[in-house]
Amino acid sequence: MSIFGNIMGKIFGHKTASTAGNAAPAAAPAATPAAAPAPTATPDAAPAQAVDVGAVLSEMASMKDGGGNYQTSIVDLLKLLDLDSSLAARKELADELNVHVGADGSAEENIALHKAVMAKLAENGGVVPDSLRG
Repeated sequence: MSIFGNIMGKIFGHKTASTAGNAAPAAAPAATPAAAPAPTATPDAAPAQAVDVGAVLSEMASMKDGGGNYQTSIVDLLKLLDLDSSLAARKELADELNVHVGADGSAEENIALHKAVMAKLAENGGVVPDSLRG
């Protein structure tokens, strides 16, 4: 699965306090095979209802001593989601999302990556607050 697919799966598959009693939406992302195409290409990958990305990340951060600066940092966002935040992983994510700004690993690229991830989450049914869009 793609790095963005993993990001989407972690966020859209997370049960928030408001969805904890409803197991049906969480089952859909888990049923997607690992070899599936990018989430935007499969309508069944979209969540059954809009996912409040801000609320999910905030709840995850509260379980991890604040989650660092996940609101603007791609590295902290990946760490919050328990995903690889190495330079190699970020380079792969940049290729997936067609983000080619600044040098690999530069602050400029990392900021652009965070913005691209939030935009792509919104395209796939996520409700992304302005505070996360940078």
